[in-house]
Amino acid sequence: MRPVTAGAFRLLVRGTASLVLLAAGAVPAVAKEVEDPGFFHLERLNILFHLVLFAFLFFLCIRLAAGGRKFFIRKIAGLEAVEEAVGRSTEMGKAVLYVPGIDDVNNIQTIYSMIILNHVAKMVARYETPLIVPICRPFVVPLAEETVKQAYLDVGSPDAFNANNIRYLSEEQFAFTAGVDGIMLREKPAANLYLGSFFAESLILAETGFQTGAIQIAGTANVHQLPFFVVACDYTLMGEEFFAASAYLSEEPKLIGTLKGTDLMKIYLLVLLIVGVLLETFGVTGLSTWMEPR
Repeated sequence: MRPVTAGAFRLLVRGTASLVLLAAGAVPAVAKEVEDPGFFHLERLNILFHLVLFAFLFFLCIRLAAGGRKFFIRKIAGLEAVEEAVGRSTEMGKAVLYVPGIDDVNNIQTIYSMIILNHVAKMVARYETPLIVPICRPFVVPLAEETVKQAYLDVGSPDAFNANNIRYLSEEQFAFTAGVDGIMLREKPAANLYLGSFFAESLILAETGFQTGAIQIAGTANVHQLPFFVVACDYTLMGEEFFAASAYLSEEPKLIGTLKGTDLMKIYLLVLLIVGVLLETFGVTGLSTWMEPR
């Protein structure tokens, strides 16, 4: 008897597999040819239309804001209370604690938090109040240092800047939380500001600050952490209010234009939704068919 070669063995295995598939009633899949949509996909004109509309509103509002147009931005209680919190710290002779979240510099919430930090640093520089900024991520340290340093320079008090108050604690989530709690219990700042990206540590930080009697202002776009901030802090910025805070405080035309352009797009989508519901109610399906993604 001749030995079975490798090629014959592979053929035997394939044949056995085919018999098993046929016995099970399986039909082999046939590859379908995908029609090439060409350079321009006409069935996605709806997506292109809304992208162009959003870009138009976005740049129009930025240009109007840069040209001196004053847009209305409603007052946000949490931001109005920042000056009150800093004033209270100044009267008591205690520091202001600013926690910019635990995410890295590539997170949009950290970037927006630095813009708010610049405004808070200018305020404490005018009042000559100490500002403590604990940091969780190493790459955020130089960003926070330059932000606070520039704020002190802008108000004419560069010598008052203390780099030792920009404190890198730990990259580990709960080690950082324990470090911030230690600062609260030892130095007892009169105002705690939590503005950035927070996760499971939010309630621990807020509860510790509540026990020390500090006035607390929190803001995050992580909506799953908002309930913890609401119950333990005096003021809380809800979701998108956190992003609006940077435009509200800095009054930078580009930020204000971005905010108003986004608001106008939201109004358009809301009106489109109402019109679509009414048309569907009366049996007109043209708009919903055109809006359907393909």
